[in-house]
Amino acid sequence: MLADEVKDRIQSAYRQLLESRDLTPRYGQRQMIAEIANTLAVLAGDATVEPPICVVEAGTGTGKTLAYLLSVIPLAQELGYKVVVSTATVALQEQVVFKDIPEILQGSDLRFSFSLAKGRGRYLCLSKLDMLLQGSDSLQAMMDLYGEELADPGAGDQALYSEMLEQLGSGDWQGDRDDWKDPISDSNWRPLTVDRYQCTGPKCSHFRNCCFYQARNSLDKADCIISNHDLVLSDLAMGGGVILPEPEKCIYIFDEAHHLPFKSNNHFSTFTRIKATQTWLERSENLLQQLLKEDLVAVNEQSLLIKLSTEIRESLDEGWLLLQQIIESLDSVNSYENRVQYAFELGRVPVALQSFAADLAKRFARLTSGLQDIAEIMRQELEDADNLVRSQLIEQWYPVLGTNINRSEASLALWASYAVNDVERQAPFARWLSFNDTDSISDIGLSSSPVLAAESLQERLWQRCGGAVLTSATLSALGQFSMLTMRAGLPPHTHYLSIPSPFDFAGSATLVVPLMGCDPSDTERHTQAIVAALPQLLEAKPAALMLFSSRRQMQDVLQSLPQEWRDRVLCQDDYQKAQLLKYHRQRIDKGEGSVIFGLASFAEGVDLPGEYCTHVLIAKIPFAVPNDPIEMTLAAWVESQGMNAFMTLAVPDAAFRLVQASGRLLRSESDRGQITLFDERIINKRYGKTILESMPPYRREVFELDISG
Repeated sequence: MLADEVKDRIQSAYRQLLESRDLTPRYGQRQMIAEIANTLAVLAGDATVEPPICVVEAGTGTGKTLAYLLSVIPLAQELGYKVVVSTATVALQEQVVFKDIPEILQGSDLRFSFSLAKGRGRYLCLSKLDMLLQGSDSLQAMMDLYGEELADPGAGDQALYSEMLEQLGSGDWQGDRDDWKDPISDSNWRPLTVDRYQCTGPKCSHFRNCCFYQARNSLDKADCIISNHDLVLSDLAMGGGVILPEPEKCIYIFDEAHHLPFKSNNHFSTFTRIKATQTWLERSENLLQQLLKEDLVAVNEQSLLIKLSTEIRESLDEGWLLLQQIIESLDSVNSYENRVQYAFELGRVPVALQSFAADLAKRFARLTSGLQDIAEIMRQELEDADNLVRSQLIEQWYPVLGTNINRSEASLALWASYAVNDVERQAPFARWLSFNDTDSISDIGLSSSPVLAAESLQERLWQRCGGAVLTSATLSALGQFSMLTMRAGLPPHTHYLSIPSPFDFAGSATLVVPLMGCDPSDTERHTQAIVAALPQLLEAKPAALMLFSSRRQMQDVLQSLPQEWRDRVLCQDDYQKAQLLKYHRQRIDKGEGSVIFGLASFAEGVDLPGEYCTHVLIAKIPFAVPNDPIEMTLAAWVESQGMNAFMTLAVPDAAFRLVQASGRLLRSESDRGQITLFDERIINKRYGKTILESMPPYRREVFELDISG
């Protein structure tokens, strides 16, 4: 039960905030605060209780950021937990840091410290900076080995690096890329950073002043840490408590939580390419020769590892022939993301490939272990060394060795996945081949990925965390949370709440479904119908967003429009997202009119309130791409369990996406406009009617507009 003192602090802070900003209480916001606080209140009781999980779908306009911060932070402070706010986008992360938290601190007597968490890649490595400014024969040797992977120090902006050193020395800059006075190009920044495999940590001679570790230490002192899903998942993949505080000491708040399962799959997926691996192994043999020359590895160990690497390269030649035989035996292949590919049914690979993978996994395990042993000896020597020249030499070569360990571990994980059978009655891994054969490149890739994040998140997060809150404007599908529960593996004791948006949907927006006279499967007729309809539907100076499920159809519609309308279109393929939105707003501000053409990435996270968007047009019900190997494998598994994959997966997912897409129209209570869906299936098909009923209660105009001509 929630302690009266904590309850009073939450209620008092909420009242003060409303008064300071002259706002009226929102029922949904108060409901969200109460649900989260009451769910997490069990932490104040039995210490052996399962970590409480609260899922809150909070419709646009609820004010969810304020709600979850106010409800979690006082409780976490009382019980000694850290609060980790995790977002899916940089924009929301910055909003929490620079807008929402300052408003709470200024408008209430709630007091807490906060810090922004970033990965190593956002911070300068002092050892790298020193190396780039000084140069050395060893650095040149590394350049010769890894020319395209290690940036040429002479090609970097030496004046910039010198200025960085000066700013670090004066204390005017702490090595954070985002805090530098001017944008830094990737070509200038990349040579300055390391990943966890390349970092010697406390053994580094610059550790005391390390930019990343100083920022990391600040997290230990903060009550609230603002992070992102990728960084949280990276920390969990390393065992937890490496970058962020230990999961057991944290209450996590996942905003835009619908991204979490898919990002988790990406983090625990593996990939390798045959020819590229052979090329890398040749370089690793050259590296071992160089380390021997620098007296950084023993002769016998170097000899054994080179022999092992050579054996793996020869084995990969055999693997290439085996994979070619498998590819030639296939009845059909398909394309996905510009690659020809084949997904093994239910992730089951041929016996010959499984046997080959088992042997290769053993070899990579030995190679990885050997490289790790060298790295450990280097780290130990750094700790014991009193020779500055020797220490600098080790620090120069260690990052290159770390890159090789990373590659070896990744290859080991991939082949180990291909060597095993999945657990019966559990969702399998997706395993697939991708290949190309052009004049410039010829290679075969192998991939493996979980199809559900359930097991990964259960083991690493839900069973270990202090507690968790998952929230977003859209989390349910067809009025249920079953899709999120399945994909994220949420435990049975999870609390769920759906809070509708306070917007007057019927009074603010009209959903128009024109009479098309064709199905979207008839792509040519469907495209021409859209082309003919756009000039009729849009005003002379429109403020519109047109969403497509297919890049080809987007381009076909654009090229078929009259020139005067083409000039009004800003197409996703022509600009970066932020730049495109900026141009769109500028056009609207000048009264010129503008239409954005975008794909799925524009169906969420795009905020164009008021006059910037008064019409959202959707080409068709946004079903997922049918040849995504992960979704294909999941669908096959669902069918094998006696369920209908289309109704279990495809329809709820499409309903979820359509609600998100239509949600681009109303961003505030004063917004008005129209949503046009060029897809009769939402009326004519039974599953379409189910999807339609799950949408917000917009005023509907069905078949009143005839564009079937």
